[in-house]
Amino acid sequence: MIDIKTQYAGLTLRNPIIVGSSGLTNNAERNKEFEKAGAGAIVLKSLFEEQIEMQSDSLMQDADYPEAADYIRGYVKANQVNNYLELIKKTKELCTIPIIASINCYKSDVWIDFARQIELAGADALELNVFFLETSLEYNPDEIRDLYVNIIRKVKETVSIPIIIKIGKNVGNIPALVNTLKVNGADGVVMFNRFYQPDIDINSMQIVSGNVFSNHSDLSDTIRWTAIISGKVPGISIASSTGIHDWEDVIKCLLAGASAVQMCSAVYTHGGEIISQVLTCIEEWMHQAHYQNLSQFQGKLNYANIPNPAMYERSQFMKYFSNRD
Repeated sequence: MIDIKTQYAGLTLRNPIIVGSSGLTNNAERNKEFEKAGAGAIVLKSLFEEQIEMQSDSLMQDADYPEAADYIRGYVKANQVNNYLELIKKTKELCTIPIIASINCYKSDVWIDFARQIELAGADALELNVFFLETSLEYNPDEIRDLYVNIIRKVKETVSIPIIIKIGKNVGNIPALVNTLKVNGADGVVMFNRFYQPDIDINSMQIVSGNVFSNHSDLSDTIRWTAIISGKVPGISIASSTGIHDWEDVIKCLLAGASAVQMCSAVYTHGGEIISQVLTCIEEWMHQAHYQNLSQFQGKLNYANIPNPAMYERSQFMKYFSNRD
């Protein structure tokens, strides 16, 4: 009997497939369908801190009195938060698999009370998506590290459910950051979040949205850093994310050391049925390879377990193609 259960950030998942945070997971009934399709867990659509602030600013443009600002901000936030708490409660009523709430934040103290409400609403874990692009010419990496540390410490003091940090691959020294997150109480890390993809319309001379979905070419960085972090920073769960589109991608991430994977673009493209297809293929691959459970091959090819870990550190094309005409 093949067992595909996995441990992720203190949660027991029936399998490693997590439906990632997106518009797909903003509906309780649809989340139930993902559970029926076989999902091991679901990350609810993120509530964006900056989105609430933008909505508040938009409403305040029509306000006649400056003193109305605090009221408007409070009203918008309360309304958004209440809607989100209802999504958690309703999804928990319909689903039996772990439900992970998600906040997209960039300040250390804004969401402390909200994190407590998320736990009381029944969320099994909280994913903090610390999502920003550093463009300052006076960039100080210590400030970025301190931002992460302040967020994780304050939230950990507030709630007892597992806290997971979703990071970008542009944060500098990724192993050092993940180790810092682990030391300060993070239960898991997701690699990676996906930035808005800008494009240029050369006819209208405007900035437009590029492709919102990931593709297979994005998987290489995900595998690289999953393997390195798994090998160098043991003791923290890793969910691989970005570029995972089929069952082979899932197995590659597990071999690299992931505890779970997040699928989003593939679910958008193929629907929830892709989950059951992926799970069927994983079990068949395990059967043919004579694996009875995931732990027998998870991390087998991570940074610490291969003869030449430098394979994951190579970055120069010339090392591969110098002998080609």
